[in-house]
Amino acid sequence: MLDKYLNRIIQGDCLELFKNIPDNSVDMTFADPPFNLQKKYTSYKDNLEFQEYLDWCEKWIAEMVRVTKPTGSIFLHNIPKWLTFYATYLNKFAHFKHWISWDAPTAPMGKSLQPAHYGILFYTKEAKGAKIYELRYPHKRDRKQGYLLKDYGGKKDGLHPFGPLVSDVWTDIHRIKHNSKRDPHPCQLPLHLLDRLILLTTDENDIVLDPFSGTGTTAISAKRLGRKYIGFELDKKYAEISQQKLEQVKPNFKIGEIWVSFYLKDIATIRNNDWHDLQQYFNIPNPARSIDFQKTTLKKEAVSKQILKQ
Repeated sequence: MLDKYLNRIIQGDCLELFKNIPDNSVDMTFADPPFNLQKKYTSYKDNLEFQEYLDWCEKWIAEMVRVTKPTGSIFLHNIPKWLTFYATYLNKFAHFKHWISWDAPTAPMGKSLQPAHYGILFYTKEAKGAKIYELRYPHKRDRKQGYLLKDYGGKKDGLHPFGPLVSDVWTDIHRIKHNSKRDPHPCQLPLHLLDRLILLTTDENDIVLDPFSGTGTTAISAKRLGRKYIGFELDKKYAEISQQKLEQVKPNFKIGEIWVSFYLKDIATIRNNDWHDLQQYFNIPNPARSIDFQKTTLKKEAVSKQILKQ
């Protein structure tokens, strides 16, 4: 039954479409639902009554848990207000791993603390045995001088050449601000945000499902990282945009045989256990402490091959 849904964006109501997905059949589920903030979607309302919205959310969250494999992970992206309710519900059926804080400031609001992050709840279907990989991202540097922003003192000789392990606070992935990068959708996420979640919890050919596919961000990320995808989208226009974009996507986000996340021409995320095989493609500062002012960079031949692929 699942085969006819693989690598497709299916137009329709997610609660109806979920009925066709077997129990324990998907490796990763990710949802970025309407926030109930009166956003201007083209074919559905974003202004339900408080309890009506929560009741609806409980239904699709339960379906996400049901279809996720025992080794799989569940991610929910939203503002903290709603995630507190989601967590209360999820705690009954799944196992909490992390609240990922994505540093993505919004416009100033109100007279109290200004909203400066979105949250991503990270749960697993079972308490033990889930696929979870350590990730790394590039060292943060001063934009003008190129020096490391953090002062590691006498410990620079021991720094990892690529960058530190990813924590549960993400400050290196920015919201899509320029209209030239946007589809006609009010809440589009950056692709390399999904890349990071997919690298964190899935392997090649695993299945990723998004019940609120929008204009296909999750599916595009999954495809370019060699994963299979299933997308549900209520709006016909968004579903069509997704399919058009997916036709142009190739599973080529890799260096050698290693899957990585690219942002523009730089690598944004790698798996820690892939570094042993990846390091041959990089120019690594020598001596090690010169990493303070010298970046680890892709070798020219690796860059040219990747540009040709893309």
